[in-house]
Amino acid sequence: MVCYAVIDTNVFISALLSKRADTATVRVMDAMFEGRIVPLYHEDILAEYDEVLHRNKFHFKEETIQLVLNAVKQFGIEVFPQPSGEILIDMDDLIFYEVALDKREDDTYLVTGNQKHYPIRDFIVTPAEMMEILDK
Repeated sequence: MVCYAVIDTNVFISALLSKRADTATVRVMDAMFEGRIVPLYHEDILAEYDEVLHRNKFHFKEETIQLVLNAVKQFGIEVFPQPSGEILIDMDDLIFYEVALDKREDDTYLVTGNQKHYPIRDFIVTPAEMMEILDK
């Protein structure tokens, strides 16, 4: 099964920080590299990935950051969503929500470790829930 998904920045951070290969966040990232998840993105999402992954507190190597950014662009699809008018707790998350919302007809998911930042919607899932969907 192949799914379209907007992957929140926190999923990549958790995956890259993980010491274990079997965590849900690592499995989501692996699924993207395997082509089981087609990442949907917008230039604002790429900019956030780039900015957050470069934060000194994470100590990610430049090669690792570029691998993630290039994979999203190479395996993903750029989306230009319509404004939703939604007000979120953290408005920086709005573009992630709007990209997923714009592609709901394709059964797109928004994968995040911070569900509290978004409205309650059936397409907003945790990394573990995303893997359950993929493994069905």
